[in-house]
Amino acid sequence: MDKFLHDHPVKPRTKDEKQAVINRLKRIEGQVRGIQKMVEEDRYCMDILVQISAIQSALKQVGFSVSERHMKHCVHNAIQSGEGAEMIEELLGVMKQLTK
Repeated sequence: MDKFLHDHPVKPRTKDEKQAVINRLKRIEGQVRGIQKMVEEDRYCMDILVQISAIQSALKQVGFSVSERHMKHCVHNAIQSGEGAEMIEELLGVMKQLTK
């Protein structure tokens, strides 16, 4: 089986959906830059670790959001068209990667 069954979403994301994910990722990017500055300034290790934890949580939320959309649209459509088993296996493979 191919690593990914589709090169593009079955139902393209709306402008608002895209912007919401992009906004979250930009906030995370800013947090990463903040941690870089903290390291450069030799800040207290525990403060840095708290920020790292916040970034990990934010990335998990983005992943959940993308996964939720994928299940509601792509997996749903695949099940209706008789390709559900393949799509579910693909999703499970990615979910294993996300939980490592």
